[in-house]
Amino acid sequence: MHSDIHKKQKDIPSGLTPIDPDGVAELQASAPSDELIAVVTGTFQALGDPTRLKILYALVKRSCCVRDLAILVGVSESAVSHQLRFLKDRRLVKQRREGTTIYYSLDDSHLEVLFREAENHADHVYYGLPDHPNV
Repeated sequence: MHSDIHKKQKDIPSGLTPIDPDGVAELQASAPSDELIAVVTGTFQALGDPTRLKILYALVKRSCCVRDLAILVGVSESAVSHQLRFLKDRRLVKQRREGTTIYYSLDDSHLEVLFREAENHADHVYYGLPDHPNV
């Protein structure tokens, strides 16, 4: 076991000694992979833009074409197309063609859950509400 702790301590920046070596080792062992961190970071970066977030909020309700999203969000069709490409690259939206019109929708239902959690957090921050029972 000592060798495991020593091995994990190699990952600690030089000159730093953990206050709780066992706790640090436990956290290091259960830390998410760099690949997972990259996907989560990309998702939050995508959600960090107001235009993209407005697009996604609309797509939670129903699929839409670029023109209708442009009207809803208040930006040009070109700007919406650019944002949809960004969201599609991160597998947050998908598209389907009906004749000459392409409709966009959420790629999965996880975004709706993330939005609800973010809204609960906003209520917690702005209104001082307690954590919800799912925590």
